[in-house]
Amino acid sequence: MGKWTDGTGTLTVAAREVPLEVAASYRARRRGLLGRDGIAGAMLITPTNSVHTFGMRFAIDVAYLDRELRVLSVVTMRPGRLGMVRPRGRHVLEAEAGAMAGWGLRPGASVQVQVTAGPSRAG
Repeated sequence: MGKWTDGTGTLTVAAREVPLEVAASYRARRRGLLGRDGIAGAMLITPTNSVHTFGMRFAIDVAYLDRELRVLSVVTMRPGRLGMVRPRGRHVLEAEAGAMAGWGLRPGASVQVQVTAGPSRAG
């Protein structure tokens, strides 16, 4: 995919479709999941190769992706943690803790992203 923009769409993991939010602008990446009590589906933060959970209200699964959207690693992070930098990482997927195991998302898997709408006004 070329230049990423904020919006919504679908994440496809092992033939399973998951609702997706895309945070590509500086403002959207900075906000991420802060101030929320959960997320239905996943959030793609791009470009980035590290995340933190300071100020988060819930534990999250974090999948680090390379430029081809292949999963490099998956970790679960509790609130108040700083994630490791993944040098080959270009994107990060975030979801509620436990969700990614249910989707079968693991290192080596590839995901597909279909962006269907521009920035969401929900907030």
